[in-house]
Amino acid sequence: MRIAVGADHRGTEVRAHLIEALRQLGHEVVDKGNSDGKACDYPDVAYTVAQSIAKGESERGILVCGTGIGMSIAANKVRGIRAALVHDEIGADLSRRHNDANVLCLSADMLGLRIIDRIVKIWMNTPFEGSRHLRCKRKITAIEDGHPPDAVTDEPA
Repeated sequence: MRIAVGADHRGTEVRAHLIEALRQLGHEVVDKGNSDGKACDYPDVAYTVAQSIAKGESERGILVCGTGIGMSIAANKVRGIRAALVHDEIGADLSRRHNDANVLCLSADMLGLRIIDRIVKIWMNTPFEGSRHLRCKRKITAIEDGHPPDAVTDEPA
C-alpha cells in the first residue's frame, strides 16, 4: 500500500521512525516532510498529505504533530478525508473498522514508539466493515456536500 507520511517539527523523529517501520512492513512510503526539524506550520503538512490521498496519489496517510489534534482538524478540511486522532489500539481498530479512516493522526508528545508501532500495525491491517457503517460514511460525504446527514438512507445514492 502507498502511504503518505508527514509531520511538523514536533513529530520529526516519530515520522522518521514510521517511514522505516512502514517500509519494513512492505509498504511504499511517500515522505511529505518535515525532514529538517525546523519549525513549520502543521496545516501545511496536513494539507499536503490529505491532498495526496484526495488525488489518489496515496491510499492512506499518517500525520504526526505534538498532540495530533491540529493535524486531525486540518486534514479533515480536505474533501474525502476521514482523519482520526488515535491514542490506543482500540481507537486504531475502530477508526478503520467503523469509520474507514484514511488518515491516522498521532501525538509525538504523548505516545511512545512502542504504542505508536502497535497503533500503526493495527490501523494498517484492519479492514472497513461496511454494513451500517457505510451509511454513516455516506452521511459524512453529504455533510461535505453541504447537505443534512438525515437525508441519507440505507439505499446507495
